[in-house]
Amino acid sequence: MAKGERNVFVYNRTKETFLAFRVKVADSILSRLVGLLGKRSLKPENGVWIVPCNSIHTVGMLFTIDVVLLDKEFKVVGLRELVRPFSITAPNFRAESVLELPPHTIYRSRTQIGDEILIDSYDAEVPKDLGIEAADRLPRPRDENTAVLSGRESRQ
Repeated sequence: MAKGERNVFVYNRTKETFLAFRVKVADSILSRLVGLLGKRSLKPENGVWIVPCNSIHTVGMLFTIDVVLLDKEFKVVGLRELVRPFSITAPNFRAESVLELPPHTIYRSRTQIGDEILIDSYDAEVPKDLGIEAADRLPRPRDENTAVLSGRESRQ
């Protein structure tokens, strides 16, 4: 991941399906302008979330994408399947952001207009109400200098 680049996952709460696991957030002028331009393809489970946005173009792109338009409450207000290169979508004035996803993502996830979408990062924090004891039980990354003794980790 490039410096300053953030990734999120996209989950359809209504259908209980994932749309993508590694979606780049494009929320600056430059990142929104670039989007997927210059890429030869979009890997499965990847995508771009353009914020704010209510219409996209695929001028200069080399591959087909699916497009999901979301309102400010993350409800689906528009869908465009298999948008070909060198296309322009009509603006959807209810949309606040757009997800650009691999082709067939909308079909595979059964996403429809009105579905509620969850977009979140992978940042994991210990909830404050769990307390210190619960934080001690959370798994920790291990390296070659860590051994597990009777369920507790210790440094060697």
